Amino acid sequence: MKNIFLIGMPSSGKSTLGKRVADALHYRFIDTDKQIVRDEGRSIPDIFAQFGEAYFREAERRILRTIRPGDSAVVSTGGGMPCFHNNIEYINATGISVFLDVPVEILVRRIQAHAADDRPLNNPSDPDLFNTLQQRYVTRLPFYSQATIIVSGETNEDEVLRRIGAWM
Repeated sequence: MKNIFLIGMPSSGKSTLGKRVADALHYRFIDTDKQIVRDEGRSIPDIFAQFGEAYFREAERRILRTIRPGDSAVVSTGGGMPCFHNNIEYINATGISVFLDVPVEILVRRIQAHAADDRPLNNPSDPDLFNTLQQRYVTRLPFYSQATIIVSGETNEDEVLRRIGAWM
């Protein structure tokens, strides 16, 4: 059984949708951010503050490489994970990648609604949050666009399952 990697911007629904898809397929669910927090024994903002983004990106790479072809896992990746250390190539070589392409306006609304989340690169009270996310989206799009499946707009479980089913 192929692994399924959900990629996309923060607040695109990777974790929420990933849990539902994993349940529906009877797959194991892996949230790479939660795995990093567990392995490091500190929050993502603490990792960024103490060690910097480069250290965090290396931790993402290490976690990703523990996922092997045939693990039957639905993996919620961090928003930047596909963009570093040839991770998108590894993701595509070990499973099906699904880019949840959610409009920036919706991302802003979700980030502001979940202001307590540990998102060191997205400050919900930033008056320029839309432009910050828009710029990050444009920078990451060449990586996200390499996904096996692209689901645009506000995503739902049925649509993602239907699209994944066509690839399995």
